Amino acid sequence: MTERRPNRSSPEALAAHSAPDEQRQVAHIPVLVDAVLATLAPRDDAVYVDATFGSGGYSMALLSAARCRVFGIDRDPDAVRRGRELAEQLGGRLTIIQGRFGEMVRLLAPLSVGPIAGITFDLGISSLQLDSPERGFSFRFDGPLDMRMSGEGASAADLIASLSERELAELIREFGEERFAGRVARAITRAQHHQPIHRTMELAEIVRAAVPKFEPGQDPATRTFQALRIAVNDELGELDRGLVAAEQLLMQGGRLVVVSFHSLEDRRVKRFLQKRGEDAPRTSRHAPAPLRGLGPSFKLLGRRMVRPDPAEIARNPRARAARLRAAERTAAPAWPAGCTGADRHQKGRRA
Repeated sequence: MTERRPNRSSPEALAAHSAPDEQRQVAHIPVLVDAVLATLAPRDDAVYVDATFGSGGYSMALLSAARCRVFGIDRDPDAVRRGRELAEQLGGRLTIIQGRFGEMVRLLAPLSVGPIAGITFDLGISSLQLDSPERGFSFRFDGPLDMRMSGEGASAADLIASLSERELAELIREFGEERFAGRVARAITRAQHHQPIHRTMELAEIVRAAVPKFEPGQDPATRTFQALRIAVNDELGELDRGLVAAEQLLMQGGRLVVVSFHSLEDRRVKRFLQKRGEDAPRTSRHAPAPLRGLGPSFKLLGRRMVRPDPAEIARNPRARAARLRAAERTAAPAWPAGCTGADRHQKGRRA
């Protein structure tokens, strides 16, 4: 593979040249894109995986930075449809795959993609999902209380209806980090007894009335909606599986970049990389047999996470909560299944 070429065209320019008007929104610039590109250092003829294709921002940035190939993965049928329309304009350099990134190994196996030089994750919900009332992710619009990224499985309305007050409070406290989880769960459960909750605005008003104090500039419903979305889509479990899949797929020297937007995600990524990095057990005659010879599979790139600068936050307020962590794959074998290094909590339902 050759060295990275100078970036002679921006992602916006490439998208504008390649896609019709309806598709140009797909190529918007994602959060921390410059830091992602600086870390992955795209090279001609290399292969990259955009594990959370979404609106295609990282994929387009990679394709504009080098004559490389990108495989984009997304579980959202709408994102896949838009991505495949875009891929038709790019002469085979972009391939879109529908599925969960936790299943990357299986999804990529039939495609003979070759050595993978970089994998990037942009966790959480996309702007297009959030701004579509019919998807039910947002408390800003009235829509069905859905929140399923894949459109399959139990919805948020189903989840609320199936949980006891205690279970609901635990879910909101753990996945939403909501200090008033008990009050919120009690209010939701009482409302459910009178009439099932099927709309986003119904739920938002119930939560707002139950929260006595909230952070300035943040809607009181934010944490509850986050908790339900994480549970409906099993986002933390999927992240654990995705990190393990990336470890198995990356070539020696290949780089992993993860952009997260809240502490639950970031803590999982940090612990995974620390466990497989400098905290990994070395060969020792005193080590239990299953851990002997288990070396560090990643080298951490930077001791601290990368945050957006004020200029980026001014351009894109969504970037405010973003944090980026990165690591480089070593020559050590991938760790055995089960050595995830994730948090002890593994709750959630798969969509």
